[in-house]
Amino acid sequence: MKNPLPYSQYTKRSREKHAKYRGDFFRDQTAIIHSMPFRRLKHKTQVFFAPQNDHVCTRIEHVMHVATIAATICKGLSLNGWELDHEMAFAIGLGHDLGHPPFGHDGEYIINKRLGGGNAFIHEINSYRVVEYLANNGKGLNLTYGVKDGIITHNGESYEQYLKPSETINDIDNIINRKVKPSSYEGCIVRFSDKIAYLGRDIEDAIVAGFITRNDIPKEIIEKIGVTNSDIIDFFINDIIDNSKDSDTIGFSDEKFNLIKILKNFNYNKIYYHNKRLDYKPFADKIINTVFDYLIILYDKLGKDYLAYQNKVANIDKAFGRYIENMHEFYKSETNEIQIITDFISGMTDLYILESMKSIIIPKPIFSSI
Repeated sequence: MKNPLPYSQYTKRSREKHAKYRGDFFRDQTAIIHSMPFRRLKHKTQVFFAPQNDHVCTRIEHVMHVATIAATICKGLSLNGWELDHEMAFAIGLGHDLGHPPFGHDGEYIINKRLGGGNAFIHEINSYRVVEYLANNGKGLNLTYGVKDGIITHNGESYEQYLKPSETINDIDNIINRKVKPSSYEGCIVRFSDKIAYLGRDIEDAIVAGFITRNDIPKEIIEKIGVTNSDIIDFFINDIIDNSKDSDTIGFSDEKFNLIKILKNFNYNKIYYHNKRLDYKPFADKIINTVFDYLIILYDKLGKDYLAYQNKVANIDKAFGRYIENMHEFYKSETNEIQIITDFISGMTDLYILESMKSIIIPKPIFSSI
């Protein structure tokens, strides 16, 4: 089985770029890894806000899990006659969450609500905006079409059993919701890999956080899959390969998909909707909206005069001014201040937005201590 579009479509870039030795998709991997948005993922929440706990999964670990799972599925299917590129799948996995804001999905919900709700802010679309436009001081990463298409359509929150790629070219610049399917099998595989990656890992983090114990995990899951993240990953990777190898679709078997639903319901009821975790949401809401309000007032006063920001007191003022300076060429025709502020805030790490909040509330002293 091979992809519906010509190979040249998947390797197409916005700007021509040759990859003599590394290959197109491996070059995309290195471009993502060396980018600032990727580095910031190490201080962005996956599910649990715990920046000082090295044992809790952050967003950077999650994207690595997704990339390796997707590459493994591609390799397994390729051994069974499929024509897939595991380097393309790995690159999509690495880049799929580059547009996630601070505080995980809570942060995404808060920003979306702030912008009016609906599809105002979707991290998949923002991830595409980051790699195509915002990264590298407004120049973008110039990734291949296949990787960008997989990033913007990854939709890890959908729970379909089967998926086939779109047979037409997606107009990725004009995607406005999560309804669009990937145009490649590699993109479809990343959608499944995203779910496999977080369902198992989130259970381990919930145990560390004291939300659940291993005895709370549904008996059917323990008996048929196991209780560790590696058990869950291995189990569902093997099922997707075995169930898809003789088909033209990517998907789970009926039995394994039923287990996915049991696992999903358990995670939502016992982890994602746990009162202790939900207690943090008002704090995230207060922090994001306070920073948003502050930057709107600041921008209304100073606009794009980035030098004026350097004379202000709070550290966030200076940082926002440097951001506008570095993004000057990109934003010179941008008149929507809300979009500029959204771009800035969504790029923040959890730690940095906390420091920004402190900078707003507790400015530097006028006189240094003697």
